[in-house]
Amino acid sequence: MTVAIADRWFERRRVDDDITLLWEPHVDRLIRCNIWHVRGRDRDLLVDTGLGIVSLTEAARDLFGKPVVAVATHTHYDHVGGLHEFATRLVHRAEAAVMANFTDFATLRTADLDPEVLAGLRAIGLAEAEELITAYPDAGYDPASYRVRSVAPTRIVEEGDAIDLGDRRFEVLHLPGHSPGSIGLWEASTGILFSGDAIYDGPLLDEIPGSDIAVYCNTMSRLAQLPARVVHAGHDPSFDGRRLKELAWDYLKRRS
Repeated sequence: MTVAIADRWFERRRVDDDITLLWEPHVDRLIRCNIWHVRGRDRDLLVDTGLGIVSLTEAARDLFGKPVVAVATHTHYDHVGGLHEFATRLVHRAEAAVMANFTDFATLRTADLDPEVLAGLRAIGLAEAEELITAYPDAGYDPASYRVRSVAPTRIVEEGDAIDLGDRRFEVLHLPGHSPGSIGLWEASTGILFSGDAIYDGPLLDEIPGSDIAVYCNTMSRLAQLPARVVHAGHDPSFDGRRLKELAWDYLKRRS
């Protein structure tokens, strides 16, 4: 099988004066994580870090001129592969041990997925090829060698904790269901929510190891009441508060 070699691994788009979206275009949508950089006065915020196939700090060094607070919305491998590159690393208490000794499932090959899970994913247009990447970062890259590097969080966060950038303040919302330690970051002054995989405008995964549908329903009830203006999620495009309510209520109708 001949695979293309990527000219560059990350793409980016400026959302506004302070927020930049980065992503890995050569990755299957299933594990193509949105990486959000938020510029602050005293320090910057990074929400999730992608797969870690290529160094994020090298690829986007022009964005990282200030100290960076790197937050894992949860510890699924597509969100924490690059976390070890950052000196300040925040993870929810429920998943801190997972990150410190990462032995959870992580693969770039669809053959490693449970056959029933894979069939379900392919039914909705995900994971259709043999590999979950469509290009390699270099000619010698071996997808079978992919691993997530274990790294201990430097700060463990819980519901209600604050992340202060100097001129911006984000509150940690514990939003379990997709995973036990899933969190969102809520900026009440602007109505901006970084939701991770708690909610996004695509097929939500709630029957995977560590997920809990009943708990997820509680999270969706909470999100349906949140006065968000815009949601920047862990996958797929951003959406407004009206769509947030629609997605939350649709989930509740389907699962309750």
